[in-house]
Amino acid sequence: MSRYLAIGDIHGCLTAFNTLLDFVQVQPEDTMITLGDYVDRGPQTRGVIERLIELTTSHSLITLRGNHEILMLFARESESNFRRWISAGGDAVQKSYDLPPSDGPRVLDQIPAEHWTFLKRNLLAYWETETHFFVHANADPEIELAEQPDEILYWERFNYPTRHRSGKIMVCGHSAQKSGLPICTEHAVCIDTKAYGGGWLSCLDIQANRIFQANQQSETRQFSLDDWL
Repeated sequence: MSRYLAIGDIHGCLTAFNTLLDFVQVQPEDTMITLGDYVDRGPQTRGVIERLIELTTSHSLITLRGNHEILMLFARESESNFRRWISAGGDAVQKSYDLPPSDGPRVLDQIPAEHWTFLKRNLLAYWETETHFFVHANADPEIELAEQPDEILYWERFNYPTRHRSGKIMVCGHSAQKSGLPICTEHAVCIDTKAYGGGWLSCLDIQANRIFQANQQSETRQFSLDDWL
């Protein structure tokens, strides 16, 4: 039976990502939905992007856009945007690509064009099934998904939103949980469990309502979300 598998903020944690995929035993018939923030902070952004590009050719993969992808794309446009990105974890991206030290955006021209194409063209604002919808950060409960403002989709903290007008359950990331555990209500769940900061990378099996986790030490664990309601 095919599954919908939502994966939280990876943030350059390739070891955790690969360990999680093996632990969940992802099959070609499964649909994975990655919730954005593939870049910055963690040590292996280049490897994460390469892995995601590879998975698009072998699996059903839905890749959402996160605020850190937005910051990285904007970093190419001006010195001030570049400095803002660096302060948000972009320095880890430079190291992962073995880029020389630089105070400006021109150094980013050395990142492979295929990676920039992936970040610019392959990432969606949201995605939905008959029962759930998936966003990076949050959604205004009174606004249709297609009309959500960027500041809500990519930047708004979780803040225990009320049920969306669609009646669907929201699955999001962005609001990193130092506890390593997701935030869960009857109509919303945040699965950013701070993989880059010594926490866990989380995968939610939508049908089973089960969380699978892996970390940068290749440790794994799993539990039912029903235990948190």
